[in-house]
Amino acid sequence: MINGMHALIYSTNADADRAFFRDVLGFPHVDTGEGWLIFKAPPAEIAFHPADAHTRCELYLTTDDVESTVAQWSERGLEIIVAPAKREWGTEAVVRLPGGATLGVYQPTHVTAFSAA
Repeated sequence: MINGMHALIYSTNADADRAFFRDVLGFPHVDTGEGWLIFKAPPAEIAFHPADAHTRCELYLTTDDVESTVAQWSERGLEIIVAPAKREWGTEAVVRLPGGATLGVYQPTHVTAFSAA
C-alpha cells in the first residue's frame, strides 16, 4: 500500500534551495543529518498530460492567491520568470529557485483532488 510520495528537485545549489523552502516557504522539515533537510509537503495531486516527445516531470505549488504569493517571494529576492497570468485552468506564475531550477505556482480555477472523497 502506498503511504506517501517523495519528490526530488535536483539543484546546482541545494543548500540555497533548502533555505528557500525552510525560510521563505516555511515548510516543516526534518534534518536527517549534516543539514540534509526533507520537507513535509502540502497535500498533493498528480496529473498526466499528453506529450509527443521529451517527457518530463514538473513541480507546481498551489495557492489561494497567486499574485500575493509571488509578490511576497519577489520582496524576498526571488526572480519571477513568468508573472501571474490567467490560463484556462487558473492563474500561473513561474519563479527561479536559488539553485537555478524553475518552480511553478498557480491558483486553480478547476476542481481539485483535495476535495475528492
